[in-house]
Amino acid sequence: MFIGGTWTSPSGGETFEVISPHTESPIARVATAGPAEVDAAVASARAAFDEGPWPRLEPADRIEAVRRLAKLYGAQRSQMAELITAEIGAPTTFAQRAQVGLPAMIMSAFCDLAERFPWRETRPGFYGADLDIRREPVGVVAAIVPWNMPQFLIVTKLIPALLAGCCVVVKPAPESPLDALLLASILEAAELPGGVVSVLPGDARVGERLIRHPGVDKVSFTGSTTAGKAVAAACAADLKRVSLELGGKSAAIVLDDADPAAVASAIRSASLSNCGQICNALTRILLPANRSDEFVGALAAEMESLHIGDPADAATQLGPLVAKRQQERVRNYITEGQREGARLVTGGAELPDGVDGGWYVKPTLFAGADNAMRIAREEIFGPVLTTIAYRDEDEAIAIANDSDYGLAGSVFTADHGRGVGIAGRVRTGTFGVNQGYTMDPFAPFGGVKGSGYGRELGAEGIDGYTVLKSISVAAPQ
Repeated sequence: MFIGGTWTSPSGGETFEVISPHTESPIARVATAGPAEVDAAVASARAAFDEGPWPRLEPADRIEAVRRLAKLYGAQRSQMAELITAEIGAPTTFAQRAQVGLPAMIMSAFCDLAERFPWRETRPGFYGADLDIRREPVGVVAAIVPWNMPQFLIVTKLIPALLAGCCVVVKPAPESPLDALLLASILEAAELPGGVVSVLPGDARVGERLIRHPGVDKVSFTGSTTAGKAVAAACAADLKRVSLELGGKSAAIVLDDADPAAVASAIRSASLSNCGQICNALTRILLPANRSDEFVGALAAEMESLHIGDPADAATQLGPLVAKRQQERVRNYITEGQREGARLVTGGAELPDGVDGGWYVKPTLFAGADNAMRIAREEIFGPVLTTIAYRDEDEAIAIANDSDYGLAGSVFTADHGRGVGIAGRVRTGTFGVNQGYTMDPFAPFGGVKGSGYGRELGAEGIDGYTVLKSISVAAPQ
């Protein structure tokens, strides 16, 4: 593993297997961090932050270093995409475009943002003296990421933290350590100062030790709402800063003037990419009752047209789920939806046609559901969409807001002004008009309610890794 700029063997000699979701066979064995490795990584980061040059560099120097890292990253994009396809089953075209293409773009975008970020400003004080307002790095950051968009989620934490002057310990998910280790080798080639970044593969015990470690100043966590609550409680005990990007059950409000084919195409892209394993996926589809059948038919046709198979095949549009437990979870929700009385339009709990192995699930569409059903309220994290009919706009907005989550959402309409008006009434952190919410690197991303707090991306993504200091100097007498 990569600790403080050096490749290190685990003291305990423990390893774990990485299993292919497509073949169900091991593809790698990876060293797992123990308590000694966590302590060493934090100590290295602590020394680099408290005594080293990185947090004391001018922002322009850190920007230059991150641009160098971005250039090296670009040269490894193909290999990175291949690893992500192998370890989590993301179709190769999606891996190249989103799993790796987005992080590469975000690195450059954050550098652009950092160049115009207000690191220091002067403002007049109430008592006459000028105030020197500085944004300084928060310190040592534990970045804990899940498996579904591993590079994207690492980069949205690591890059703004580095630009702010922080030192970072990255803990990837046990399902997706290989891409993180490749990133470590790229970081090594970028020649950042020792201790600035460490990468610690391992299970939840590694993350828990990092979260509770007294040498960590901030935790940035992406994962389930249940896990996020535990992280927040642990950080509160030590008054440790924390940002949480958690689950979602985002609603797509389809207005009666929308085009069914265009809506179906947009929702397929927004909701079923990565086999539905996306936190901001549109999984509740709210349809006008007087046109519900048209939209359901268009959605079903779009879902039935998806090519399912080997994620390494460029023709594949829908690969497997990441793990057997995830396959079983999604199948259980499909069975529960039928038990609750929703109408199964297409899909089901069995393996897709022509597939006799791997952790696959048919893309599944329910109609005739209501918002009280579990399939409408709980995050499934698989290729399952639930449609709910509404009578008027007020009811549609009420249904959209009747959720424990508030991460994202969308509205589809031929009337731009009407769509923007609805966007302002739905309680989420992000929202799209005539699109599944697009991850714009210049726009803050995050949620409300059970979807967490704090923001990633945008200038706010950098701001989350800074603390404010005000300096007031008395005028000479």
